[in-house]
Amino acid sequence: MALAEINFDGIIGPSHNYAGLSLGNLASAANALHVSEPRAAALQGIEKMRHNVRLGLAQGIFLPLPRPNHEWLSDLGTTADDAPDSIRPAAFSASSMWAANAATVSPAPDTADGRCHLTVANLRTMAHRSHEWPDTLSQLRLAFADGEHFHVHKPVPPTFGDEGAANHMRLSTSHSDKAIEVFVYGKRGGAFPARQHVEASRAIARLHQLDPERTLFVAQSEEAIAAGAFHNDVVAVANENVLLAHEQAFEDRADFYASLKRLLAEVEIIEVPASAVSLDDAVKSYLFNAQLVTLPEGGMGLILPEEARDTPPVWTWLEKMVAGNGPIRKLFVVDVRQSMANGGGPACLRLRVVADPATVDPRFIVDKAKLDTIAEVVREHWPERVVPATLLDPDFRERIEVARAALLERLDLGELV
Repeated sequence: MALAEINFDGIIGPSHNYAGLSLGNLASAANALHVSEPRAAALQGIEKMRHNVRLGLAQGIFLPLPRPNHEWLSDLGTTADDAPDSIRPAAFSASSMWAANAATVSPAPDTADGRCHLTVANLRTMAHRSHEWPDTLSQLRLAFADGEHFHVHKPVPPTFGDEGAANHMRLSTSHSDKAIEVFVYGKRGGAFPARQHVEASRAIARLHQLDPERTLFVAQSEEAIAAGAFHNDVVAVANENVLLAHEQAFEDRADFYASLKRLLAEVEIIEVPASAVSLDDAVKSYLFNAQLVTLPEGGMGLILPEEARDTPPVWTWLEKMVAGNGPIRKLFVVDVRQSMANGGGPACLRLRVVADPATVDPRFIVDKAKLDTIAEVVREHWPERVVPATLLDPDFRERIEVARAALLERLDLGELV
């Protein structure tokens, strides 16, 4: 079986709006109630995927979830027409576009039964995300329906918050080798909630049948959470044998690094010192919310948001790094400003799955032609602008439902209606 890393990006949905729903996400709060541009947002995400396809990377998609979520509103005793302002924005949220929160993934080389395990995240901490998991689970079970190669788990009980792959890293000599799996959890975050609970991470490790000797549980630093690193992937990213992290990412980084070096002799830790890049600049630029990828021609590259280039201390450090003889040799800058304004960078938009692409439902795998098809639907159906009052308009609700249905029809994914 030929294993490859496949990046599954969430297509940004037609209800994309800035409601400021995510406590602790500084960009989301700063842009609350601003005008959003769903069409431009989706096209930016598609262009990022095109960029990755041009690099020779395997690329997949997840579809927008049904919005507004009528079933969730019904469970709360209301409807899209009558929902109070305290609930309505959450029912319309397009936050499922950040596929890094869809699930935690343990590839086949790491698991006792030799299957790739995926556990859908419960996202219990935030109301607007807590109702995503049933529809996300349906997509995962469709995309990874091959029971010989995949095991898709329902979420960890909501007693313990789980926010998916954004708090999980995998380090190995190559994607196809047995890895060290690292689960990062929060203890405290000052004024902000710590979203990933250690017991949720431990439950996932058990469900995925991971080797306890090759599984690490690491506390995110309170400083990082308080600075706006609501997920680990805002201050650290790993790929194969490389860990790129901010100096203040972890509560006890010395112990963590020592454990990594003991378990994986080939590990390369690239630490960005706070003296060069402050936590504030790291969060503002989403330097670490980049896609760190292995390039087909060899070496690694960082796929970064434009905000990283626009933040002088960050770009100065990055240029110095790639000029050296380290494993990260190329920088690629992409425009995902609409996502960034709501607190999600290039890495937020994708879920990494190491698997044989031939075992995945082909409707979820894309190439240039399929991305062109998706872009056509977006240009025809996605709204151009959304303001807070738009969510009150019944015509808008009908339009976004028609838009999603049109995309499902073009991609032959009517099962997800």
